[in-house]
Amino acid sequence: MSRRVVRQSKFRHVFGQAAKADQAYEDIRVSKVTWDSSFCAVNPKFLAIIVEAGGGGAFIVLPLAKTGRVDKNYPLVTGHTAPVLDIDWCPHNDNVIASASEDTTIMVWQIPDYTPMRNITEPILTLEGHSKRVGILSWHPTARNVLLSAGGDNVIIIWNVGTGEVLLSLDDIHPDVIHSVCWNSNGRLLATTCKDKTLRIIDPRKGQVVAVSV
Repeated sequence: MSRRVVRQSKFRHVFGQAAKADQAYEDIRVSKVTWDSSFCAVNPKFLAIIVEAGGGGAFIVLPLAKTGRVDKNYPLVTGHTAPVLDIDWCPHNDNVIASASEDTTIMVWQIPDYTPMRNITEPILTLEGHSKRVGILSWHPTARNVLLSAGGDNVIIIWNVGTGEVLLSLDDIHPDVIHSVCWNSNGRLLATTCKDKTLRIIDPRKGQVVAVSV
């Protein structure tokens, strides 16, 4: 007869407590797209969540203070012709958010401080350069108007959002699907993980891999 040993942990007797209904966001139809994404993004002003939408992709933007039950007719941000896969707030402007979609485009949106009366359908900029769906977005942490996107075409593109131009395209580094991308704190280096089980550190200024870990 074997004895059952309980693993010791300092968190063993720590229990979470659900927030009250008036402190949560309820009745939001979160997207059911099978994509490895958090489906939400937050900044000091707003909470954005990718939601189910007929005939294309959409996400909802709520002021942080607007907790409780969300009206089913609350205005959405729509414009993509296929499901939205990722969203990311600009770190330099709390009213600007970028969205990536299965329709291969990236759209940049200006979110007003007031609650709009109808859906927001016109982005301030549409970026086209990927040949397959775009599933990863990341703003540069220090440089203004610099946005990174990664798609199912295994390509990373760094954009100048101010002009809509491509600053850099890394299309021969990853042999398979890119799973995640992250800037370092000053934006001089990129870390990427790929389906080939390899972690790469990339210098975007040189456009080359400076370190690899398998």
